[in-house]
Amino acid sequence: MKFVGIAGSIADESYNRKLLTYIASEFSPLADIELLSIQDVPMFSQDDDQTQSAPIQYLAKKIAAADGVILATPEHNHTLAPAMKNVIEWLSFNVHPFENKPVLIVGASYYTQGSSRAQLSLRQVLESPGVGALVMPSDEFLLADVKTAFDDHGNLKDERTVKFLGSVMGKFAKWVTVLKAMNEKVPDEPWRQEDLSAGHPSDTTIDVPMDAKDWVEQGAAKTNAASGHDYVQLDRGLLTVDQLNWFLNTFPMEATYMDDNNQFVYYNHFLDHDDMLAPRYPWQVGNAAISCHPERARDHVKQVIWMLRSKQKDLFAMPVPGNKLNEKYIMHYYRAMRDGDDNYRGVNEWVLDIWPIVADYLRRTGQTLAPDPSAKPDAVSGASQSAKPAADASTGASESAAAPVADATSGASEAAAAPVVDATSGASDAGAAPVADATSGASEA
Repeated sequence: MKFVGIAGSIADESYNRKLLTYIASEFSPLADIELLSIQDVPMFSQDDDQTQSAPIQYLAKKIAAADGVILATPEHNHTLAPAMKNVIEWLSFNVHPFENKPVLIVGASYYTQGSSRAQLSLRQVLESPGVGALVMPSDEFLLADVKTAFDDHGNLKDERTVKFLGSVMGKFAKWVTVLKAMNEKVPDEPWRQEDLSAGHPSDTTIDVPMDAKDWVEQGAAKTNAASGHDYVQLDRGLLTVDQLNWFLNTFPMEATYMDDNNQFVYYNHFLDHDDMLAPRYPWQVGNAAISCHPERARDHVKQVIWMLRSKQKDLFAMPVPGNKLNEKYIMHYYRAMRDGDDNYRGVNEWVLDIWPIVADYLRRTGQTLAPDPSAKPDAVSGASQSAKPAADASTGASESAAAPVADATSGASEAAAAPVVDATSGASDAGAAPVADATSGASEA
C-alpha cells in the first residue's frame, strides 16, 4: 500500500514534519509512506495560474498515484497554517487529485489543544466541493506538548501515544482497502467492447459518411469500383460484376455482409422491402450496425459478433418469432468470415424459410414429424426447450423470454415462445402441437 504524507508547514524545523517522519519509519510494514515537500509551492493566485509548474504537478501526480494521504497540520490562530491552505487551493483549482482520495488528518502543537481546531478546519476544507477528499471519520490523532514528545532519535516517548497512533494507522489502512474495493470497477464482459457504431475503420473501410443514402454510389466513385461488364477475379472464378449480381440475386436466401468494422456493406437485393423475410431498404447499406437494430437488441448483437470474432463460435442459428409449422419456419444464420491468414473479416448472414425444404423431404420420403420425448438441448448452440432463460453451453450467454433477441443485422427479434431449432439438424422442439404431413394432412399425435 502506498501513502504520501504532507506537513502543512514550511518552517525549517517543523514538528509536524517530524511527526510524519516518525510515522513513515514506525509503520513502514503497514505502508510505504513517502513525505512530500511543499517548500517550493508558489502563493496561490487565480490571476497567475501556475498549475502546470513543477511544484504543483509534482504534488498532484504523487497524490493521484497514492492509495491514501496523511496530512499533518499545525495550528495557527485556531486554524490551519497558511502554507497548508495554499497547497489545497492549488490542488482544487485546475487539478483535483484529492477527489475521492482517502485522507487521514494528524497534527501536533506546542500546547494541550493538539491542533484540534486546525484539524476541524482542515476537515471542512478537504470535504468542500472542488476538493472532494474522503477524510477518515472517528479517531483523531492530536499530539500535544510536542516539544517534549520526542526523544533524541526522533521517536515518540510515550508508549500509550505510540499504541493509539498505531491503532489509528491500522484503521486508516483498513479504511483505504475498503474504499478501494468499493470503487474498483468490475471489468466489463469482453463482448461489450464490440463497437456497433463502426468506429474502428479497417483496411476495407471506405471514407464515405455511413449514413449517406447513396453510400454505394459515393463509395463506388471514390474507389473507382468495377461495374457492369468489368471482370472480377475471384478465388476460383472470373465473373463480370453483372454476373456476380445475377448469381447472388438468385440465391434461394437473403444474404447480408456486415464487415469487421461492424458496418453493413451489402445485401443481395432481389426483393422489395415488404417482400423480404428480413426487410431491408437499399439506403441502409453503409450504415453502422447500431443503426440497424433497436436498442433492446444491441447487447445481444454484441454478444453474437464478439463470439464469432473471438472464435468462441463459428455459426449461430436463430428462428424468428411467429413461425408456424406447415406454413413457414424462417431461420437466421450467422457465420464468421475469415481471410487467408485466419483474421476475422465480418459476418455472413443468410435468412431463409426452411419449411418448404422440410415439407418437400417429408413428401418425397413419405414421413411425418414426431416429437422426441428424450430430446435435450443442443450442447453446442445452446438451443433450449425451456421458456425460461437458458445459458449457452459454452459461453453462458442466456436467451430470455422477457427480452426478445434481435437478429444481428436486421433487428428482427427472437421470442422465447418460438420453437428453438438445433443449429445443425434443424429439428424443432415444438412438438406439443400436432403437425400435419405436408401432402397427406396426416397429423402427428
